[in-house]
Amino acid sequence: MAAPVEAVQPLVQYLVLRGDLARAPFSWPLGALVAQGCHAAIAALHAHRDHPNTAAYLQDLGSMRKVVLEAPDEAALVALAETLKQNNIDHMLWLEQPENIATCIALRPYFKGEVNTHLRKFKLLK
Repeated sequence: MAAPVEAVQPLVQYLVLRGDLARAPFSWPLGALVAQGCHAAIAALHAHRDHPNTAAYLQDLGSMRKVVLEAPDEAALVALAETLKQNNIDHMLWLEQPENIATCIALRPYFKGEVNTHLRKFKLLK
């Protein structure tokens, strides 16, 4: 009998950040991009603070795991948000204000096997 997913996989918070914001014509500084990921991650944790996975993730602060992936542009990020919504995957699409620009998606903590099919086409942010 196979072990439950929880027994073999840690909880992970996935973030998908727009890579095009770091390149021309946007050329956002690294700090601004990091801030977008931070905003999205904290917003997702707060929005889903009552979920048992979020509580478990926050229980051991020294063992938090995040994976930051890259979306090529805003269209890909918005399409991912729609896919996640259609598949009932809890997430937060961060919109930078006042420009109302979609910059990052953060999922609440999940086990990798629960969400990897939706994130498979995105590579690690470099």
